Amino acid sequence: MLVEDIMRRSLITIEPEDSIRLALLKIHQHRIRHLPVVSEGKLVGIISDRDVRDACPSIISTPHNEDEKILDTPVSSIIRKNVITAHPLDFVEEAALALYDNCIGCLPVVVNGELKGMITETDILYTLIELMGVHHPSSHIELEVEDKAGLLADVAQIFKEVNCNVTSVLVFPGKQPGKKNLVFRVQTIDPRNIVSKIEKAGYRMIWPRESEGLL
Repeated sequence: MLVEDIMRRSLITIEPEDSIRLALLKIHQHRIRHLPVVSEGKLVGIISDRDVRDACPSIISTPHNEDEKILDTPVSSIIRKNVITAHPLDFVEEAALALYDNCIGCLPVVVNGELKGMITETDILYTLIELMGVHHPSSHIELEVEDKAGLLADVAQIFKEVNCNVTSVLVFPGKQPGKKNLVFRVQTIDPRNIVSKIEKAGYRMIWPRESEGLL
């Protein structure tokens, strides 16, 4: 999946000469946390709700005339210019890694300096939910297999035999060396028949667990 598949294209932006007051208004009106700063369609920086809050003095500690001066200051005085960006053709997992590694909440999506969209940590989380299929009625089946080629296909054959559709598959290292965990999201509310066949094939079930009274 590519960034262009999940990015937001309808963006609220602000220009460098606009005031901090306007930035504050846009953030509150549209309930957003990040404002891309653009000039003639080109991304020149970004400001967050925290940047705006830090720039706005306390109404208790600051005289009214000073407060007004600060609110009327251009946002160019508080923008972050060294912005980490993504490209529409980047993979979503690469964008997620960039968000995580840099401890940031959003990535403007840019082509040749021109702002095309934006993705946030919320977009990434929702994409994960969609990819895992948990937004539809289904069951979670997890098992441990040897880390050998072809075992995923062997297990998938079991689902084919019982005519059960698989909506998502995850593969990740097991707790033991030489093991892999396979996680399936399947379109059934009662997975007992599938689990029984998987166990008869010699695989160790991780979930559902009979000991937990879930079978």
